[in-house]
Amino acid sequence: MHMLVLTFGLMTAGIGLTRPQAANAAKPVRLVVLGDSLSAGLGLPEAAAFPARLQKALRDKGIDIDISNAGVSGDTASGGRDRLDWSVPQGTDAVIVELGANDALRGLDPAVTRAALTDIVKGLKTRGIAVMLCGMVAPPNYGSDYAARFNSIYPDLAKEFGVPLYPFFLAGVAADHRLNQADGIHPTAEGVDIIVSSILPSVETFLGAIRDQRASKG
Repeated sequence: MHMLVLTFGLMTAGIGLTRPQAANAAKPVRLVVLGDSLSAGLGLPEAAAFPARLQKALRDKGIDIDISNAGVSGDTASGGRDRLDWSVPQGTDAVIVELGANDALRGLDPAVTRAALTDIVKGLKTRGIAVMLCGMVAPPNYGSDYAARFNSIYPDLAKEFGVPLYPFFLAGVAADHRLNQADGIHPTAEGVDIIVSSILPSVETFLGAIRDQRASKG
């Protein structure tokens, strides 16, 4: 009788131990888009901004995810670094970093941008948060030397820290007046949807790695 009680107790304890792991594997991925006006959706309704449209596209594919819009118009990479802790709350699983466009538009020293993005990636990884980088491309008016120094930041950091890189956030949209608002910089709702469609496979792979990691811990 005592043996039966002990065995049942051990089985019950084992079930209790596995429940938090199972719950962790089943809960939605909490993702933050840390960016500037390009991802924040300047000039667009909130539902048409990149984070909301990406969330819808992923949920339409059956991926359980909650995406927060942590885009601030006008932000540089340094600005994103300075607000990192309050923009990315505890419990965040993953961050897509879309920063640097304002640095390039203002012709800021690429070394400053590189240092800020390095701090962001290191800070997130230290917190155990998965990171995906979105690359930016310098405008041609600053010359080839500036462009080479700036454009190399993203692939260099992706390689250094082993994080996935989407090479150019505005691929397929930049410089197309039909897909940009009157300022020629910020995507229209149609432009955002093209960005989402283009980046979606990379984000799915990124999230798949997170789910695999959860499963291995379970």
